[in-house]
Amino acid sequence: MTDKNAVKIFEEKQVRTVWDGEQEKWFFSIIDVIAALTGNERPRKYWNDLKTKLLREGSQLSDKIGQLKLPADDGKLRLTDVADTEQLFRLIQSIPSPKAEPFKLWLAQVASERLDEMADPELTIDRALEQYLRLGYPENWINQRLKSIEIHKELTDEWRKRGMKEGMHFATLTDIITKAWSGNSTKEYRVLKGLKKENLRDNMTNTELILNMLAEASAKDISQATEPETFDENKEVARQGGNVAKVARLELEARTGKKVVTALSAKKSLTGGRPAKRKGS
Repeated sequence: MTDKNAVKIFEEKQVRTVWDGEQEKWFFSIIDVIAALTGNERPRKYWNDLKTKLLREGSQLSDKIGQLKLPADDGKLRLTDVADTEQLFRLIQSIPSPKAEPFKLWLAQVASERLDEMADPELTIDRALEQYLRLGYPENWINQRLKSIEIHKELTDEWRKRGMKEGMHFATLTDIITKAWSGNSTKEYRVLKGLKKENLRDNMTNTELILNMLAEASAKDISQATEPETFDENKEVARQGGNVAKVARLELEARTGKKVVTALSAKKSLTGGRPAKRKGS
């Protein structure tokens, strides 16, 4: 059973991954790997062409490739071709790239880090901090982002208790919360910020993150208080939670005369596009 979606970073390129707890191995999005290795703007076509080439050469590798649900550009979980570490090592041999060797080392590091995190869960937080720092985010924003991850997990845990399922249920409830507090659906919010594969929360400003956390924390608290039993009842709770943050947003906008939800991305607005400096550096 897959139980851990994550985005790993290789040389500032995002690679979607899933940790399978039963098999105790990572699975990686093949098109993300191809994009990271080649810089090709059409990695899906590259992969389709490569599969045809492998079949023509008599390779059975592409036949063994599986599919798992990973977050797509619209934020929904969609079936995506994935490969485990061993399959990727074999696949990389068919992808001419000067980054092949560094990528192999990176794969080995990812596998090793997961084993370390299973022994010491606090390492997960430390590595998330390091990852955001490498991407150029300032530490005050990172602290908010890590807190938002904790709050979102509390909310999804509550949804599971109420019988909600990952995938369509979670995506719909998240969209309702987002629309209620920000005035934008998740898709509209992503379009506003000009996002493709990037995570929406990774591109929220501090204020946007705080209001999103307020909405999700409120939805969780209301759910615990009212104990919704059906999907429709959970949707109503999601709206109520989002509306709590909407009231705060409208009050703030009235007092400042400025819109909270904007096209600004977090890194550009907080660092001016420059890599953040570590303390003491």
